Amino acid sequence: MLVQSVGELLNDRVTLDLEGIDRLYLNLYQPRLQTGGGVANFFKVHRGAKVASTVLMAPISHAFVKAIDRFAQREGVEIVPFAKGQRKDDVTRERLRDFAQPEGVLYIGKAQERFASFRMIKKISAHTGQPYPWFTRGTVMCNHYYFYLVDADFGPLFIKFCSYFPYTARVCLNGHEYVKRQLAKAGIPFGPWTTGCSPAPIRPARNASSMT
Repeated sequence: MLVQSVGELLNDRVTLDLEGIDRLYLNLYQPRLQTGGGVANFFKVHRGAKVASTVLMAPISHAFVKAIDRFAQREGVEIVPFAKGQRKDDVTRERLRDFAQPEGVLYIGKAQERFASFRMIKKISAHTGQPYPWFTRGTVMCNHYYFYLVDADFGPLFIKFCSYFPYTARVCLNGHEYVKRQLAKAGIPFGPWTTGCSPAPIRPARNASSMT
């Protein structure tokens, strides 16, 4: 009996093998707002507050959410609350079927999720023995807004914004979708595949492998 590895079996049957990025996440944040001292400095120096406090965070959050609402209303973009356990990819896939524009905002999803923010605690000074306020990390539940977009070069993607201080964000790109867009622009035909795409037409005996 001839023993062959999976790699050896595929060598004679694969005509095209591409390796690429599947999902790429880009985290957006302000480095100076990741420590208690940086947060205190932001409110006292940048915002001009006499005393740094978590009370100062709420007005910024409310203004941010109102700006999102105004944008959605002005551009005619629907804000869709995600139900608990609902798959965001399924919602997006359904809406992509009816999206006919070359690029634009598909919709804005809203979900309540845990987030590492800041809370105020009291510390005791080792020199004076007096208490003083201090910012420390704490977990909160707050709304996150998912801006689902269609880009001419990258295809479907989303930008996730946290609505609470310090307002981090995350961009999610799909490498497979990027390749599809570039193939289409170059006029190279391709067909759907399990996790990516493959050249078309596909010959039954010699399939092109999917991108990983």
